[in-house]
Amino acid sequence: MAEVSATEVEADPVTVLLVDDHPMFLEGLRGTLLPQEGFHVVGEASTAEEAAALSAGTRPQVVVLDLGLPDASGIELTRRLLSDRPDARVLVLSMSDDDDNVLAAMRAGAGGYLVKGADRAEILAAVRTVAAGGAVFGPRVAARLQSFFDSLAAAPGRQAFPDLTPRELEILDLLARGLEYRQIARRLTISDKTVRNHVTNIFTKLQVNDRAQAIVRARNAGLGTDGAATGASGEG
Repeated sequence: MAEVSATEVEADPVTVLLVDDHPMFLEGLRGTLLPQEGFHVVGEASTAEEAAALSAGTRPQVVVLDLGLPDASGIELTRRLLSDRPDARVLVLSMSDDDDNVLAAMRAGAGGYLVKGADRAEILAAVRTVAAGGAVFGPRVAARLQSFFDSLAAAPGRQAFPDLTPRELEILDLLARGLEYRQIARRLTISDKTVRNHVTNIFTKLQVNDRAQAIVRARNAGLGTDGAATGASGEG
């Protein structure tokens, strides 16, 4: 039998499912992948339900998905896809580089996270890397992660409040600085409701009844010391 050299054998293309609820973005993403050798787009979806069905039917190697879908978050979809198909790989392509979203995507099992606006070469390289089992994060996301972990290492309240998550500790520090819930939401680019949910968890873990008690605990632990405002508002 004649031997066949590696150069004579074309590698199978990476099969990709695209998930985004913006038709123009889907079209642009399709246009990025289709002209390239080594990629095969097996389907497109605009909802989580549609994506789950297509993933089960077409079994793509990589699912490229947005976080903001009309019927479920991309985080929930990532968990669902990987629960149904542990061999699948997920690459998040989102407008958000918020720490919470990046870390939630990582915990859900995403193999990569890029911010929309990444160039063609970056997207193609990320799909290849994720398909091969690697992890990839765009420059903006990597910078945010580095800043996030650096802040954790320097956080004065980490030892005082070991039960708090990094985000809860950050919010407690901002509360201790005198910021209102709306200001915290704008600062962290999250919703007011998300801030209030975190504050509820903080109260429970600190075993305090209101915001004023939480602020006292926080300031005693060294949080909110840089120009902290005096007095607490009636919120919370």
